[in-house]
Amino acid sequence: MTRPFLVFDLDGTLIDGYAAIGDALGFAMDRLGFSPLPPAQVRSMVGHGLEKLLEQAVGAESSVEGVRLFRERYPEVAVEKSHLLPDVARVLARLEERGHKMAVASNKPARFSRMILDAKGVGPRFCAVGGPDAKTPAKPDPAMLRGLMRVAGAHAAETIVVGDMEVDCDFARAAGCRVVLIPGGSRSREQLSEVKADALLEGIGDLPDWLDRS
Repeated sequence: MTRPFLVFDLDGTLIDGYAAIGDALGFAMDRLGFSPLPPAQVRSMVGHGLEKLLEQAVGAESSVEGVRLFRERYPEVAVEKSHLLPDVARVLARLEERGHKMAVASNKPARFSRMILDAKGVGPRFCAVGGPDAKTPAKPDPAMLRGLMRVAGAHAAETIVVGDMEVDCDFARAAGCRVVLIPGGSRSREQLSEVKADALLEGIGDLPDWLDRS
């Protein structure tokens, strides 16, 4: 039996990396003369790409320099201030044992995602890590997802996106894929219940059993 190809979001799905993002964003804002934002506000802003995050934080005119400053600081804190969410390591090991190919699709630059995943000991479980670049737009544009499917040799009908935000649902649907949402990031279960996903789980620990039933 062919197991579905699983494409995971990163922040809020596999890791809690908001402290690292907040640190780097605060560094950039301070250098540009802005006051840092409360952690809860930063959390609500994450998920649409670094450029949009800085535009929201410091405005369009300062965003290019803000992105540069963020990227200067982020590698120094990304690993230390990012942590795997509960059950992630166990579930990924179980899914790999069952024969699922897995990848990561994040609006974080891919090199940062790889650095964190490798440092937390789960990087080798993924056949590919996607992120926005000069040729690949950020989610919800489906180009990143289609590229990951090509790497895995998977079709849309056998691909499932696992995420924690509306953008993950839009991303999956744009490529004709199914999507599972899990509250663990900036959205509550109540907020996600309004999104038309194929499933809304309590946590990532429920994913293997859901896959058995789907």
